[in-house]
Amino acid sequence: MKKEMGQPAAENPEKFAGLKLGEPYKVAAGIKAVVVSGEHVFGQVPFARGMKALFTLNQKLGYDCPSCAWPDPDDDRSPIAEYCENGAKAVADEAMSKSIKPAFFAENAVADIAKWDDYHINKSGRIAQPMYLPEGGTHYEPITWESAFAKLALHLNKLESPNEAVFYTSGRTSNEAAYVYQLFTKEYGTNNLPDCSNMCHESTSFALAQTLGIGKGSVKLHDFYEAEVIVILGQNPGTNHPRMLTALQKGKANGAKIISVNPLHETGLLGFNNPQKVKGVLGVGSKLTDIFLQVKINGDLALVKAINRLLLEEEEAHPGTVFDHDFIRDHTAGYLDFISEAKKYELDFLSEACGVPLDEIKEAANLLKHKSKIIVCWAMGITQHKNAVDTINELVNLLLIKGSIGKPGAGTCPVRGHSNVQGDRTVGIFDKPHEALLDQIKKVYGFEPPREHGYDVVKSIQAMHEGKAKVFFAMGGNFLSATPDTTFTAEALRKCNLTVHVSTKLNRSHLVHGKEALILPCLGRTDLDIHDGITQFVSCENSTGVVQMSKGVLKPVSDDLLSEPVIVCRMAKATLGSRSKINWDKFEKNYDYIRDDIEKVVNGFEDYNKRVRQKGGFYLPNGTRIREWDTKNSKANFAVSELVVQKLEEGELMMMTIRSHDQFNTTIYGLDDRYRGVYNERRVIFMNPADILRYGFEIGEVIDLYNHHDGRERVARGFIIVAYDIPQRCVATYYPETNVLVPLSCVADKSNQPSSKSVAVKLRKSSLFEEPIAFKVL
Repeated sequence: MKKEMGQPAAENPEKFAGLKLGEPYKVAAGIKAVVVSGEHVFGQVPFARGMKALFTLNQKLGYDCPSCAWPDPDDDRSPIAEYCENGAKAVADEAMSKSIKPAFFAENAVADIAKWDDYHINKSGRIAQPMYLPEGGTHYEPITWESAFAKLALHLNKLESPNEAVFYTSGRTSNEAAYVYQLFTKEYGTNNLPDCSNMCHESTSFALAQTLGIGKGSVKLHDFYEAEVIVILGQNPGTNHPRMLTALQKGKANGAKIISVNPLHETGLLGFNNPQKVKGVLGVGSKLTDIFLQVKINGDLALVKAINRLLLEEEEAHPGTVFDHDFIRDHTAGYLDFISEAKKYELDFLSEACGVPLDEIKEAANLLKHKSKIIVCWAMGITQHKNAVDTINELVNLLLIKGSIGKPGAGTCPVRGHSNVQGDRTVGIFDKPHEALLDQIKKVYGFEPPREHGYDVVKSIQAMHEGKAKVFFAMGGNFLSATPDTTFTAEALRKCNLTVHVSTKLNRSHLVHGKEALILPCLGRTDLDIHDGITQFVSCENSTGVVQMSKGVLKPVSDDLLSEPVIVCRMAKATLGSRSKINWDKFEKNYDYIRDDIEKVVNGFEDYNKRVRQKGGFYLPNGTRIREWDTKNSKANFAVSELVVQKLEEGELMMMTIRSHDQFNTTIYGLDDRYRGVYNERRVIFMNPADILRYGFEIGEVIDLYNHHDGRERVARGFIIVAYDIPQRCVATYYPETNVLVPLSCVADKSNQPSSKSVAVKLRKSSLFEEPIAFKVL
C-alpha cells in the first residue's frame, strides 16, 4: 500500500476493514431485523433504559423517532413496536449512556480524531459539556455556558453586517426550536437560513408550490390502503423508511399494484417480512413490486414522459376512457401546452433515454390507464438531479391527467428523509421567507424583519469560501459530511472566524472548523427535558402534515446539557440584549409560550397547545386534499418540461450516492449493508459486470474516482470494485464518502439543490493500493 498524506481523513483510507460479500437480500425486515435492532440497542444502552426508550418510541404522547419522517398510523399503532430497524438504531445511537468528557478532548487532539472514520467518531459517545477550541489550539477545552454565549455574541455583534453570519438547521430540530431560531435570525437581521431541505427535497418544494400551490405531499397514510396503484421512484424504503413497507403491504392486501422505478433492485422494493405478523415471523414474505422498471441514473424524466405519451395515445384512440376531463376542465390550466409537449418525443427515443425497454414501459402504462386512485412516491433519487424540478412536474402531469389528486387513495407523496425537516420549513426555516410570514412577525413583535433573501446551502458555502460569511452556526446536523464538494466546503469552513455546532454526538464537522470553534451539547429526542420543575415537550411534523408532541423519557447522560430552544433563547439574549423586542425569558421558561406565538404567526396552528396534547396530534391544512390550489391562478397547473439527455464523455460513468443499510443520513451505525450483501466495509463502488471488463478492471480491485469540473480535479481515493446489478455506465457509492466528487456548481435548475445523484466520474487504478483486495465470499 502506498500512503498519501495531505488528504482529509475521510478520503484517505490507510486500510480496509475486511470486505465480505454475500447475496443481496430478496425480502426486507423479518426476524433478522428484530435481532439486529436488539443488538444495536442493548449493545449500547442498559437494558432497562433501552426498553423504556423503545416502548415509548412513536407512541401517542411518547417521543418522535429521531430518524425518518414517515407518518405514524392515526389509529392502529402497535403498542409493542411502532418502530423499524433504523429507528431502533437511531434510538440506540442517541440513548447510549456513554459520554465524552473534558478528559477525552484533553487526550485526543482534533487532528488525531480527524484521522478516524465517521463510524468510530460517532461511537465516541454523547458530548457531556460545552467545548471551545481557541484560535491556534490543538485540543477542545471545556467552557461554561455563560462564556460560550458571550463569545458567540461577541463574534456576531462585531460583524459588519448580519448577513456575514450563516445559521444552518438540521431536520431533527423541533418546531419550537426552529421557530425561535428563525425568529432570532430575523431580529438579528438576516435570512441566511440554509437547511437540510436545501439538499434533500428543495426541488420538491419548488415544483409542487408552482404546480399545486403547496410544497408538501397531499396524501395521508390511510390513502395507501385505498390506492389502486402506488408508484415509487428514486426511493429505497427498506433502508431509509422501513415503516413504509407496512403501508405498502396493507395496500397490496387491499388490491393495490406497485410500480417501482430505480437503477437498483432494492430489497425493500421487492418483498417484506412483517416481523409483527405470524407469516413474517415464519419467513413468509409479501411480494411488493408488481412491475420493476430499472432506469438508468437520471432516466426518470424520460420514463415518465414515455408513460404520459402512451396514456395520451390510448386516450386519443378511446376518448374519455383514460383522462379525467372533468377534473382537467374544472381544476387545471395549461393542458393544451402539455399535450403539445407530450407529442414532441418519439417513444423509441424516450425508451433509449431512460434505459427501459419499451415493452416494459407499455406494461406500466397499461396498468395505469384505467386507474384513477394513483399515489406517486419519490425521494432523493428524483430530487438530486439537474432536471429534478422538471421530473417532479412531469409526475404531477401524470396525476393531473388522471384526476388522481384531492381524492381518497390518490395524490403526491414526497417521502421526507429527516424527522422534522418539513416542520422546520412550516414554522419559518427558509432562506426565501414568504411575505405573509414576515408581515405577521412584524405585526406580532413590532420589528421589521429583513426582506432580502438569504443564503441557501450552496450559496452559504460559496459565501464562506469568498470571505463574505464569517460566522457559521449549525443547529444540529453534520454540515461538512452532508454537503457536496467536501474539500471546497472544508476550505470554506476553515475561513470562518467562528464555527458553532449544537450537537448531541461528535461528528466530522467539529473537526474541520473555523479559527475558533464551539460545541454546544444539547438534549436529544429521547431525553427528559425538565426545568423550573416543568417537564417540557416539543412537537414535530411528519411527511403527511401531522403535528404531534414529542416528550423524552430518559435521564440525560449529563447535567450540563441544554435543550435546543433554551440554547437559542440564551444566544438571543446574549447577542441582542436590551435591543430585543422579544421576551426570550418567557420562551425559555415554558415552551407553551413558543407554541402560543407560533399560533399567532403561522397559519394552521389554531389552538396549538390544546390540539398538540391530543393523542396523535392534528393535521395541518392542505389545500390539495380538498382541491383548492394556492397558486396565482387558483388552478393546478400542468408544466411543460424539455428533456435534455446528459451525454457522457468517453470513459465517464454516471455515479449516484446512496446510503448503506447501517446508516441514516451522515450517521454511520455500522459497517454492513446486508440488504446489498456487503459486509464490514463502506469504501466500495457498485459496477455493472460488463463495465468492469470494458474498462479493464477486476472485482476486488482498488480504484480512485475522479472528475474535472470548474477547472478543479476532485478525487475520492481507495474504493473496492463490487459487481452489482446496475445499468451499464452507471455506478453507485456510499454517501458521504464520495461527496468530495459532487461539484458545488452542479445543482438542480430552479431549486439550486445539489445534484448528488448524477455525478460524472472516471476511474483509475488506485494511487494508494497496488494490488486487488482479498475479500471473503459468504
